[in-house]
Amino acid sequence: MERFFQALGDNTRLRLLNLMGDREICVCYFVEILDQPQPKISRHLAYLRNAKIVTPRRDGKWMHYRIVMPPNEGAAKVLRETLQWFKEEKAMQADRAKLTKVCCTPEKFVTLQGAPLPVPIESSTVFASR
Repeated sequence: MERFFQALGDNTRLRLLNLMGDREICVCYFVEILDQPQPKISRHLAYLRNAKIVTPRRDGKWMHYRIVMPPNEGAAKVLRETLQWFKEEKAMQADRAKLTKVCCTPEKFVTLQGAPLPVPIESSTVFASR
């Protein structure tokens, strides 16, 4: 329980979860949108992974992440409410708008050359327990 709440207790990790939402996203997009170095982003993703909030998938040189609901129903409820809350927060909306812009013109961003676009995942997959 402590690890779960600590994972949610950091603004960078909250921003990562916001960007993932109902998508699977390559790490390179997080680096570009959050304007933070890849090792720092990876460290935060590892924290979320250890809290059983996200799961990775490798595709060649690309690492993709998506949200998975924790097995504990109380934790899952808190996470669902947190994800819903992001929709009302201006800073989180700005991050999502930037993601949309970046996805539409990845050729303008050096770090995204050849990167796969974020892929929407079925909501039943996102909200299923791990």
